[in-house]
Amino acid sequence: MLIHPTTEKLKQLRLYGMAHALAEQASIAEIGALAFEERLGLLVDREMTERSNRLTASRLMRARLKQSATAEDVDFRAPRGLDRPLFQSLLAGNWVADHQNVLLTGPTGVGKTYLACALANQACRQGASALYFRLPRLLQDLANSPRRWALRETAGTVRQDTGAGTRRLGAGSFLR
Repeated sequence: MLIHPTTEKLKQLRLYGMAHALAEQASIAEIGALAFEERLGLLVDREMTERSNRLTASRLMRARLKQSATAEDVDFRAPRGLDRPLFQSLLAGNWVADHQNVLLTGPTGVGKTYLACALANQACRQGASALYFRLPRLLQDLANSPRRWALRETAGTVRQDTGAGTRRLGAGSFLR
């Protein structure tokens, strides 16, 4: 069988993972011992893995995280008053699925940015999108938005003026 034309066709179909896996299979002498279905399964698994990795890398790049923090690197021994069970539950990602917000507060230098980046990184790896903002930049962007966002500091809510009325966006807890 001619591998090169097949590999080129896979690339034209944008099945890059399968093309790479097929080229690797061609260089392995013992691969002929596997059944057709097993070899095809390996090709499909490789394609799925590469697509998942590309999507995750794309989400992480669009998140514009300030630090490359991961959940596995969080040091719970540091004296910052971090509640380990609470943070572990946040890493599970239920707050994302429930459309909740997370607000990290604390004194300067305790690692709020690092923890926020670790949570965003974990959310991206779980398939959600994230975007890193510091609060002053977020408020500035909301104030300058062409969709006419209105910030009511007294009530602690963010509202959007849609032209047909104002609707509450449920972000009251992060403005306190």
